[in-house]
Amino acid sequence: MFAEFLNIIFKSIKLDKTLYSDNKNFDEASIYYAIVIILLTSLISIIPGSAFINHMSSIFGIIDAKGPSIRSILIMSFSVWIIKTAYLYFVGVVVFRSKSTSCSFRKLLVLVAFANVPFILYIFIFDINLIYLTFIPYIWYCISLIIGVNIVLKYNNYFKSIIITLAPQMIFFIWILSQFSNVNTSTLS
Repeated sequence: MFAEFLNIIFKSIKLDKTLYSDNKNFDEASIYYAIVIILLTSLISIIPGSAFINHMSSIFGIIDAKGPSIRSILIMSFSVWIIKTAYLYFVGVVVFRSKSTSCSFRKLLVLVAFANVPFILYIFIFDINLIYLTFIPYIWYCISLIIGVNIVLKYNNYFKSIIITLAPQMIFFIWILSQFSNVNTSTLS
């Protein structure tokens, strides 16, 4: 059982397509593996977060700065997991389904959790000098999610998977750019 769990982790880190194409990885035990992965990655995310909080508190001279509690981190991680899965289910299965798409919410829930495995690499970001390396596991996660969505939803090309998976990030990035353009174009009277 533990060997199967480690196999899932290594396949996800290697971006192995057979992780998502093999129905054995989505059997009854897969939801438990998914919960453990989300739990593990959310707890490991405390490491770069605490390094960032310690650095910012030293810059601004805040003594005894504390980050969020473990309970709030776990609640947010599981909430984001369910929201991301609901988004992918609605957009990928309901709105933009292909002719051969037949996927359950549970299978997408497991897929999103398996794609979260690269966040385990946050364990190496223990110093503020390494904080910029947080982008590497995030990009790795996005690639893993794109591969998984493409295989599980049976799309013919990666373009649809990329658009569906990265649409929230693109919308947020456009919104940020629009906020900066509003700041730059405003005049003082």
